[in-house]
Amino acid sequence: MTIHDKKHELAGQTVTISAGEFEGQEYRIEDWWDRVSGESWQFAKGNPACIQYAVRSAVEGWPVDDEVVYGKIDHLGYLIHVSQLPKPETA
Repeated sequence: MTIHDKKHELAGQTVTISAGEFEGQEYRIEDWWDRVSGESWQFAKGNPACIQYAVRSAVEGWPVDDEVVYGKIDHLGYLIHVSQLPKPETA
């Protein structure tokens, strides 16, 4: 696994999730998950956000890759696949 070498282009911004279980919710993006944690979400043992993403990706059919960002809805942390985010120019 290669950790993303640059911040996600929407890091620090609040966007509206465009697809999936959280569609329509405001999401404050911190950065790529692997930059936040130093590892892939797939190897993060016992992390609630990673466990929840694993279940959601299986149920909703999101890709099993490391193109996920970490951020918050209200005060709770979630992983969201980049395909669920608006394009940066429309964020």
